[in-house]
Amino acid sequence: MERARIREIRKDDNVKVAKVVRKVLEDLGVPKVGTAYADTALDSMFENYDVPKATYFVVEENGKIIGCAGVAQLENYEGNVCELQKMYFLEEARGRGLGKQMINTCLQRAREYGFEKCYLETMPYMTDAQELYKKAGFEYIDAPMGNTGHYSCPVWMLKTI
Repeated sequence: MERARIREIRKDDNVKVAKVVRKVLEDLGVPKVGTAYADTALDSMFENYDVPKATYFVVEENGKIIGCAGVAQLENYEGNVCELQKMYFLEEARGRGLGKQMINTCLQRAREYGFEKCYLETMPYMTDAQELYKKAGFEYIDAPMGNTGHYSCPVWMLKTI
């Protein structure tokens, strides 16, 4: 049994990553419009993060991708703020500390890129995720920042890094 490990996405991970994200969103009953589910980027995550100051990571275990997340400049925002993006874990990956490891990995990369703050959006009923974000130092804010196109995500959080 290989231990789960976090690594940067590779081009041949694209199909697997899209399946993981859509499976988690379906399991959680997330709307398919106005959320990451409808993002065209979902099918080409390697290419979308193959730009300056952006990285997407996967959690791999026994050759299977069981989780993922990334950081990139917050879209349509003037300022030195990144966004924690598309962080999703299959049920088998939850409750094992992998989310905390992934957040730390993403924030470390954001610091290396020189970002000052990290923003995220989530759903009200994703309470486990929100607890994880709070433990990592994210705080609730009253309005969205930038314009990610995720108008169906009404919970916004921010952390100074």
